[in-house]
Amino acid sequence: MSGWDRLVAGRYRLRDQLGAGGMGRVWLARDEVLRRDVAIKEVVFPHGLTAEEYEELRLRTMREARAAARLNHPNVIGVHDVVEVGRRPWIVMEYVPSRSLFDIIRKDGPLPPDRAATIGLALLAALQAAHSAGVLHRDVKPGNVLLAEDGRVVLSDFGLASFDTGEGAVTRPGLVLGSPQYVAPERARDGISSPEADLWSLGATLYAAVEGHAPYARASAMATLTALATEPPRPPVRAGPLRAVLDGLLQKDPRTRLQPAQVKVMLQRAAAGRGSAPRRLPIPGGVRRLPLRHRLMWTLAGIGCVALVGSAVLALRPSRDTGAPPSSLVSTSDAVVTPRLGVPDCAPAQSLPAVTPRTHRFAPLPGWRWHDDPGRFSVVVPADWTYARSGTLVCFRSPAGDRVLGIESWAQDDLSGYWVRREAQLTEQGRLPGFTRIRIGPRDYWRNCTTWEFSYDGPGGGRVHEAAWAFQTAPGRSFAIYWSTPESDWSANLDYHSLVTASFTPY
Repeated sequence: MSGWDRLVAGRYRLRDQLGAGGMGRVWLARDEVLRRDVAIKEVVFPHGLTAEEYEELRLRTMREARAAARLNHPNVIGVHDVVEVGRRPWIVMEYVPSRSLFDIIRKDGPLPPDRAATIGLALLAALQAAHSAGVLHRDVKPGNVLLAEDGRVVLSDFGLASFDTGEGAVTRPGLVLGSPQYVAPERARDGISSPEADLWSLGATLYAAVEGHAPYARASAMATLTALATEPPRPPVRAGPLRAVLDGLLQKDPRTRLQPAQVKVMLQRAAAGRGSAPRRLPIPGGVRRLPLRHRLMWTLAGIGCVALVGSAVLALRPSRDTGAPPSSLVSTSDAVVTPRLGVPDCAPAQSLPAVTPRTHRFAPLPGWRWHDDPGRFSVVVPADWTYARSGTLVCFRSPAGDRVLGIESWAQDDLSGYWVRREAQLTEQGRLPGFTRIRIGPRDYWRNCTTWEFSYDGPGGGRVHEAAWAFQTAPGRSFAIYWSTPESDWSANLDYHSLVTASFTPY
């Protein structure tokens, strides 16, 4: 259908068909009320559904479209309205004059790796915003990536492409919802959707961007799914500096897949023409994974409990006489400001202990290493930092002495009001001159997590920015993590926070 001859919901007049896929058609339409162009997705369900399955898909479409409408991000297509016509959903979306990544690959050929990496950064930002709001995409693919005329990269069809998550999932023999070439192995096998599955699809999309075809492209959907279940992806030949992130995202086991913070750092390096290839290690059976709601927190940038200390490991530069710092480290200040943590002083510094043989959840980026504190925790730290211990407190300090990470363990459960009491004690003792509180209160990370963020005048001049968070990992077992850095370097390093947070593993 084309032309101005059909009015949907008494408001949206269809003009031309923009595209079509397995789950519906997309139309260019005119909103007669607001007098603006919109894109409308006419959802068309697969043939052969029972009445019960059809009703479940209809209700889920409406529910997930409403959830997607709550997203507000420059790299996410805006959802304006959800209407029903003849018990079939129509999703009214922002109209973005653009070309899809699929069309660009098909007509212009594969993209150079740095351009694909730049697009990947925008898509990752869109997924992080969605995941933090509890919205999954489930059909990340080149056809849903729009490259707008104004330069924006927009991910469309959030939550609208498939309906196989949670209880009541539709599982019919031969019914594969989504695009088989871009569906994560665990979704094809078990019908399980997750943030990790979206990241796999992101990897497959970036693979197609640089190679010109999906990693498991075959002549039929069944052949594609068979290859997905039984074979490794075809090794990319055009990826260049993007190769490492493709390998890390296309891991069949979601537990060994790259995490969002790692993906971001590696895409930034690839966009600048530099590559990095950390070796992926499996998660041992005895290591407890965080609940999904906690893993989602790793994707947040600059907010919440995670943001307060995550930059600790990745933020710091080595001393000037050790050569150039790794490119993943950010420092914006040449001034050396010696911070004092809001905890007891550590013993004299020493080199990091030898690495304890252990299979960790992932390999750190170059310039970092795992530190195992026997019987308590493990965490990723910069390899050239010094180490000190004072009772149950362990400190890690940069060679210049201007950044400090502290981790302390407690045998207690009640953390309510802890930082309020600690603030009153330290300010009364005069240990924090020029003290300014930034925030204090609960955060959702581990159980009973509370955070305290503040700044003060450091010894010898210069402002120090410090954050501390306390949380319970098990009954009678709690931890505190402290992070202190010059104020001038704080914001520049927030992008790396979630990698450190993800690495912290209590024993």
